[in-house]
Amino acid sequence: MKKVLKDILYKVAIESISGSTDVAINKLEFDSRKLEAHDVFVAIRGAVSNGHDFIQKAIDLGATVVVCDTLPTVMTAGITYVQVKDTNTALAFMAANYFEDPSKDLKLVGITGTNGKTTIASLLFQLFQKAGYKVGLISTVKIVVDQVEYKATHTTPDSITINHYLTEMIAAGVTHCFMEVSSHGIHQKRTEALHFTGGIFTNLSHDHLDYHATFAEYRDVKKSFFDNLPSTAFSITNLDDKNGAVMLQNTVSKKCTYALKSYANYRAQILENQLSGLLLKINENEVWVKLIGTFNAYNLLAIYAAAIELGMDSLEALRLLSDLESVSGRFEFIVSKDNITAIVDYAHTPDALDNVLKTINDIRTKNEQLITVVGCGGNRDVTKRPIMGGIATEFSDKAIFTADNPRNEDPEAIIVEMEKGVAAHNYKKLLTITDRKQAIKTACQLAQANDIILIAGKGHETYQEVNGVRHDFDDMKTVKEILEQLGK
Repeated sequence: MKKVLKDILYKVAIESISGSTDVAINKLEFDSRKLEAHDVFVAIRGAVSNGHDFIQKAIDLGATVVVCDTLPTVMTAGITYVQVKDTNTALAFMAANYFEDPSKDLKLVGITGTNGKTTIASLLFQLFQKAGYKVGLISTVKIVVDQVEYKATHTTPDSITINHYLTEMIAAGVTHCFMEVSSHGIHQKRTEALHFTGGIFTNLSHDHLDYHATFAEYRDVKKSFFDNLPSTAFSITNLDDKNGAVMLQNTVSKKCTYALKSYANYRAQILENQLSGLLLKINENEVWVKLIGTFNAYNLLAIYAAAIELGMDSLEALRLLSDLESVSGRFEFIVSKDNITAIVDYAHTPDALDNVLKTINDIRTKNEQLITVVGCGGNRDVTKRPIMGGIATEFSDKAIFTADNPRNEDPEAIIVEMEKGVAAHNYKKLLTITDRKQAIKTACQLAQANDIILIAGKGHETYQEVNGVRHDFDDMKTVKEILEQLGK
């Protein structure tokens, strides 16, 4: 797909140009390892490495255009250098231009917040697909173009990847796309230059403070997504979250609210909450859904609101809502032959773990044990570890602290951090087993008929990352196999 440089610089904030912009280019790259002849190299300043350090390598590999925020001391003859104010923003606009602005031809809805992004994006995809639309999905779990699935590597991919898949969606006849929008993605300008039809805010709680300096910065990054939505778009916010109204303060988009506790445009009441599902009253209509828990009542209400704002008939939306299936790794459960319920959930923040445990405790009879297996990820926000340790032991009959994805940290040191949050009266409930498979096996051995096992933190992930190496590991597959081996 040959392009001319000057055409893909449209709307880019250029500081200076050295060389010709009337040159044919091959493709855009920000990873110097992927460069080919006549590529454009965009030098991005990342958390681990600085693309400006690889400019000469990029030229040696065939790049004929370099986009940077600081010009190199020595410039190579015959190379076009484009100095820009911010290379992340420049990459976003250049990617949109290169792929001929595909988001303008789709109804693109972004979902942001601490918890619920994957569930809402995935279930909106499912709902609109059931309604007969060709739909796209960009999520933590996977990227889907109508019926074709691709592996996801980031919650919000880079600008080139986003626009590439949006182009694939256009070619496949997709009309709606639902996309998770992470705080990292917003901060790194990956969603700049995209035309959003709407945005959804789920909630805001303790997370990613390893990346964002303060909670206020984390909140304001999320808010900037709504600040930048156009007047033609809609914003749907959770009014029961204390930051829900904040998200709408400066947006020019259509403001919509949803809530279980507050007066809002879209309201729901939980009439029944069972392991088999929820009976909800949404506005004035009752609907039975297969998902469970208060957190899912919020998710379903956001989905319903988005469907209506996208033009769907309200009764049709409710009918489709009742047919939705839970998302992989989000309160996914099995029941063994001894009636032991094993639940796998992605809960990896204090708020998410608290929600899941409270949901289980609301449903259970209290005549059974609740055994929780949980860990915290390495090289991530350390401040949430004691909080999660405290929550797990407070709301479970037994808790087993184990490894999650330790990455480059010592998993035993992470467990020690978690233990710091355990109240003195809850220590008798606690076991620590570093090996995750052994921790799950121990939970299964301890479980008697009718007991509940919660395995939290990894959800849909099918790997465990230790010392930078990914090993096959699937929580649901593991607990199924162990329960069968134990004859339970």
